[in-house]
Amino acid sequence: MTMPQTYFHASLDFDAFIADVRDTCMLQTHHQAYHTLRAVLHTFRDHLTTEQALAFAGVLPAVTRAIFVEDWQPSDLMPDPFPDRATLIREVQSVRRDHNLAPDSAIENVASALRRSSVDERELDRILATFPDAAAAYWKT
Repeated sequence: MTMPQTYFHASLDFDAFIADVRDTCMLQTHHQAYHTLRAVLHTFRDHLTTEQALAFAGVLPAVTRAIFVEDWQPSDLMPDPFPDRATLIREVQSVRRDHNLAPDSAIENVASALRRSSVDERELDRILATFPDAAAAYWKT
C-alpha cells in the first residue's frame, strides 16, 4: 500500500495553509498565524462532544488535525453550548493571551483559509450538517 498523499505532502500542505492564515488574518509571522489557528481550533473543540470532535478531526489535513487534538482532555461531560459570536471571538483571543494576536475576524479568516486548503469541503459540510447549527455556523465564511 502506498503512503496516503495527506501524509506524504503534510508539511508542504501545512506550510501553504499557515501562510494563507497569516495573510488572511493580516498577521506578520507564521508564529502568529499558528497561535491564531490553534486558538480557533481549540475554541471550537471546547464546545463539541468527543464524538463530534473526532468526526471533525477526521476531515482535517494531518498537521491541522494534530493541532486540533493537541493537549485535548476528552470528557464524557456535555460541553458548554456555543455562545454568541462575540463571546467566541473573546474565547479565541484569550487562548495563550501573551502569544495571541488573533484579529476580531480570526474565526472567519481561518474558516476561509481552511476551505481553501486541502480539506474536502463537501465532507466538511457533511460532517458539520450533523452538528448543532451554531457549530456549523462557526465555519461559515
